[in-house]
Amino acid sequence: MNRSLVFDSPFLLGFDHTRSLIERAAKAAAESYPPYNVEDRGEGALRITLAVAGFTPDQLQVTVEDRQLVVAGKREGVSDEAYLHRGIAARGFVRTFVLADGMRVEGATLAHGLLHIDLNRPEPERLVQKIPIRTAG
Repeated sequence: MNRSLVFDSPFLLGFDHTRSLIERAAKAAAESYPPYNVEDRGEGALRITLAVAGFTPDQLQVTVEDRQLVVAGKREGVSDEAYLHRGIAARGFVRTFVLADGMRVEGATLAHGLLHIDLNRPEPERLVQKIPIRTAG
């Protein structure tokens, strides 16, 4: 992805991290497997649901690193079965989601071929910082 001219403005100092978050989000949006939903559950709560038919909990991994939620699925071994049609994907995957500041993963549940990941963003404490003014001289 080309460097955005918006972030080259002299009025936006220290936004390099924001630019990298936008680039990671654009890369994550290009992924298409497995399909997923994002549900707003109200009061700062979200649920991401991924269709992971055929995966067991041992074949799935959910991690958070540097404000990035990573869901990976890995299938071991190749089946010897002969298929006339194979419409259920059997390949591994890595799906990423960029999380906003303060987002916490509350847990993950696998049920009926759907992996539910619950997230929450508690109300941040309002901080007011008083900066002392010194005199020169």
